[in-house]
Amino acid sequence: MQFEGAMLEYRLQKEKDKFEPIYYYTNIDLPQILTRRECEFFIKEGKTYQQLSSAIEDELFVIYVKSYEETPIDIKEPLYEGIKLEFRELNAYKNHPLITFEYMTNHLDILSVIGSIYTYIDGKEWERDSAEIDEDRGVYVLYVKPTGFTLVT
Repeated sequence: MQFEGAMLEYRLQKEKDKFEPIYYYTNIDLPQILTRRECEFFIKEGKTYQQLSSAIEDELFVIYVKSYEETPIDIKEPLYEGIKLEFRELNAYKNHPLITFEYMTNHLDILSVIGSIYTYIDGKEWERDSAEIDEDRGVYVLYVKPTGFTLVT
């Protein structure tokens, strides 16, 4: 299989085994598709979707989702050089506080981070819970929990 002309489609679950196409991307490269596929959540137009599964149909990549929640649309982040990745603590009571963020040069760099179980920030170990792509704000978000482990230097 060659994926030079790869496309991506999100399909929304309407009934148990019935899905409806909701978003379609033709100008998208394979690293971005794979990075999106690693995200358990997808936000677009104020709607959050949870990924159920994924598939490949020839050169069409499909991500199957279900509705998760609706929230007001967040303002798109200002454009900087690179792709923004936020690291947020998984803590709904505190509105998932931002730990840190960084800008990366490509989707493979994002995928390398969000695909890892453990991340180290300022010498502290954090365990991955989930990731999302927030198209409304134009960022990826990695949700993590502290393990209590600190690197000794």
